Amino acid sequence: MNRRLLTILLIAFVVASACTFLVYRILGHMIVASKPVPTTRVVAAATDIKLGTVLTAADLTTTQIAGAPPKGSILKPEDAIGRGVISNIYQGEPILDSRLAPVGSGGGLAATIPDGMRACAVRVDEVVGVAGFVTPGMRVDVLASGTPPGEQNQAGTESKTILQNIQVLSAGTDIQKDAEGKPQQVQVVNLLVTPEQAQTLTLASNQLKIQLVLRNPLDTKVAPVPTTAMGRLFSDQGPAPQRRVVIRTAPKPTTPVYSIQVINGSSTTEEKFNAPEGQH
Repeated sequence: MNRRLLTILLIAFVVASACTFLVYRILGHMIVASKPVPTTRVVAAATDIKLGTVLTAADLTTTQIAGAPPKGSILKPEDAIGRGVISNIYQGEPILDSRLAPVGSGGGLAATIPDGMRACAVRVDEVVGVAGFVTPGMRVDVLASGTPPGEQNQAGTESKTILQNIQVLSAGTDIQKDAEGKPQQVQVVNLLVTPEQAQTLTLASNQLKIQLVLRNPLDTKVAPVPTTAMGRLFSDQGPAPQRRVVIRTAPKPTTPVYSIQVINGSSTTEEKFNAPEGQH
C-alpha cells in the first residue's frame, strides 16, 4: 500500500477516536446531570428568630434540601410550633430539634437552662458588669471583696475568686443584645451555675461586693487563685535583707609573768620569768 495513503488513514483514525471520546464524555455528563436528585422538604425559619422566642406558624416555612437532610431536621411544622428557641435562628435556616427547647418547657430564659443547672441573678452596675461588655454566651470569673466576718483580720479587706469559667445567660431586662451587640442597660446579669455554685453566689452577693471578670471563651482552665488582702497589697514586697553572720573568737589566754628583784649590795635588779605551762 502507498505509504502516503497509510499515513492519511492513520491520522483519520486518531482524529475519529478523539472525537468519539469527547462525544462520550459530553453525553455521559448530560446523562448524569439529567438524573433526578432526591430532595427532602424540611421546616425552616420564615424570618430571623431570636433566642427565647416561642415558635408560631407565622415564624415557619418549608424548604427543599437536596440529598440527605441535616441530622435532627424537623419535617412537620406542628413538631416545632409552641417550642422555645434556645439559640438564634436566621431566615431560611432549617430548624433543628437541638435548637429548640423540649416540648412543654415554654420559651424565655428558663427554656435555655440545661438539666441540672440553674440561672442565678446577680445585681451589678456598669463597672461591675465589665463596662457593658458582658453579653449572653460570654464567660466570666466572679470575684468577691469584703472583710471576712468573725475574725481578727489584720490585713483588712480581702478579695477572692469564688467562681471561674461561668457562662452568662442574659445581661439586661431580656436575653437579647442591643443594636451594638451590648447588653441592655439594666443592673442584672444571669449566670449559668450548678446548685452548689448558686448558693455560693447568693451568699457572696448578699454580704460582699461582686465583680465580674471577663475571660477568653477558649480559656476554660480553672486554676487556684490565692486570696489577696489589702494589707499585703501595700506591704513591702522587696527582697528580704541579707543576714550578717559575725563569728567571735575567744581571747587567747595570757601567760602569767613572775618578777624577782635581786639585791646585790647597793644595786638592785629585776628579773622576769614566764610561768611554766600548766602551772597558771
